[in-house]
Amino acid sequence: MKNWKKQTGVWIDTSKAIIVTLFDGIEDITEVQSGIENRIYHDDEVRKGTFSRNRHAGNETKFDEQKKNQLDHFLIDVLSQVKESDELYIFGPAETKSKLEQKIYNEKWIDFHKLKSVETASGMSPNQILANVKDFYKN
Repeated sequence: MKNWKKQTGVWIDTSKAIIVTLFDGIEDITEVQSGIENRIYHDDEVRKGTFSRNRHAGNETKFDEQKKNQLDHFLIDVLSQVKESDELYIFGPAETKSKLEQKIYNEKWIDFHKLKSVETASGMSPNQILANVKDFYKN
């Protein structure tokens, strides 16, 4: 019996998302890089060796805001690639999967009824991710 539903699984962390789409017996795997910076670089630290507490706090605040914007763009990029799915399964090791889930509920990128599950999963190879998505939709 053919499955006419477009079923999608997204493994996601702060560095990338691997999107697996199953439709009519065809498997498609797409990787989306996040572009999120994960460390703070302080120009003032390099030039002066030390810096005031206020300047350090200002740099951290600016970095946190930049990182938040990068995460938002990353999540939008992922959602734009899965919005045509009939069923969605999200999994991954970090809190990024929960932020993706929140964006679905809060901004209604897709009908939240299409979201079947959000689960914690450790780092996986693309083949393991594919097997996990197939196994999820087989049940």
